Amino acid sequence: MVKPFVPQLIYVEPKALEYPLGKELITKFEDMGIEIRQTTSHNQIRNLPGDNHFQRYRVAKSTLVVGLRKTLKFDTSKPSAEYAIPFATGCMGHCHYCYLQTTMGSKPYIRTYVNVEDIFEAAEEYMSERAPEITRFEASCTSDIVGIDHLTHTLKRAIEFFGQSEYGQLRFVTKFAHVDHLLDAKHNGRTRFRFSINDDYIIKYFEPGTSRLHERIEAAVKVAEAGYPLGFIVAPIYLHEGWKSGYHEMFEKLEAMLPEKAKKGMTFELIQHRFTKPAKRVIEKNYPMTKLELDEAKRKYKWGRYGIGKYVYKDEEQADIKATLGGYIEKLFPHAKIEYFT
Repeated sequence: MVKPFVPQLIYVEPKALEYPLGKELITKFEDMGIEIRQTTSHNQIRNLPGDNHFQRYRVAKSTLVVGLRKTLKFDTSKPSAEYAIPFATGCMGHCHYCYLQTTMGSKPYIRTYVNVEDIFEAAEEYMSERAPEITRFEASCTSDIVGIDHLTHTLKRAIEFFGQSEYGQLRFVTKFAHVDHLLDAKHNGRTRFRFSINDDYIIKYFEPGTSRLHERIEAAVKVAEAGYPLGFIVAPIYLHEGWKSGYHEMFEKLEAMLPEKAKKGMTFELIQHRFTKPAKRVIEKNYPMTKLELDEAKRKYKWGRYGIGKYVYKDEEQADIKATLGGYIEKLFPHAKIEYFT
């Protein structure tokens, strides 16, 4: 079982100590005996321990920066929500295919933001602009927030903040099973708790450092029993030898373990594997032994946002994925909703 994340190294930005959460976290990490270094800004972090790129990359993935979120303009987050709400950046998992590898580039450390009230205030403004329409906020665009929340409890505060809001809803997704501290949060049904799931082949070969499938499903059962609306993101859907039986097995395990009441308003989001040219370069540098298939010739090129195109599966493969996985869901979860396939 993957243990809850404990950073090896902490950096703290001086202004973070002006906030109650900043002080609380640094006291906690001092008590845990973790090395703490000062930095004027996360951009100034240099000289992480390690003799080569490989070692430094791994140290970075277990380094936590305690700082402030300076940009309070939220990105859009289609198709899952109206806006991305930023509580953290970076992830301790080592998923080979992850798009954070390219967006984070040479700074793969994890950052947690302590000016939580400022972030909530910004969210209030976005909600009032759209009221009386509901505004959904996605909390896991730039990190796996559950992976660090046992340390920070920022997500728990956010769940309770949106639980009291009239026009806001929160959503996030995780590959981690460390959810116990979130079970008593006063969510009032306004947070959809989603788990990223995949077949055993993909979790085994491409998702090191994350909870296993059965652990994620066990955590989902606890979450359902705590009354949260529940969802699952099947991502990335990856075509490997035996993928149809692999995914069928995954859905069967899910169906067998979930309580009946959880299956009623459940949602699925289906996302096929894709990669960009810059992502391919970073993946091959960070995980030189990966089995991940990144052959452009086997894919279809699709224009993306910001002019960076991505390689997705060809049309007939996409149709096969949609029909196969859609068929499994329809049969095993007749009351669930497929929100999108992309």
